[in-house]
Amino acid sequence: MARLSDIIEDFIKQMLETSEQNVLEIQRNELANIFNCAPSQINYVLTTRFTIDKGYYIESRRGGGGCIRITRVELDKNQYIKRVIKENIMDSLTQSDAEAYIEFFKDRGF
Repeated sequence: MARLSDIIEDFIKQMLETSEQNVLEIQRNELANIFNCAPSQINYVLTTRFTIDKGYYIESRRGGGGCIRITRVELDKNQYIKRVIKENIMDSLTQSDAEAYIEFFKDRGF
């Protein structure tokens, strides 16, 4: 069975797929209510699975109608792969990191 973090990640990615401009605005508390979890669980997913290295930019607006804006950015494939190899793969790479890169490359059509 998938972990809650995986389920939340998949849900957010599906919502991004349906957005016309690769931008999604969500409220952390609303998302936490959907998954019956603490808002900190949503923060964890956002900070670990939606990073700039993975092709996402996160903006957080605070205050009375505050929300989180997730933007999927387009990466130059060649430059990105070179950077990943130079910064991460040249020294060492764990199996889980390798699988994560492969999954990311597949998702982005690399």
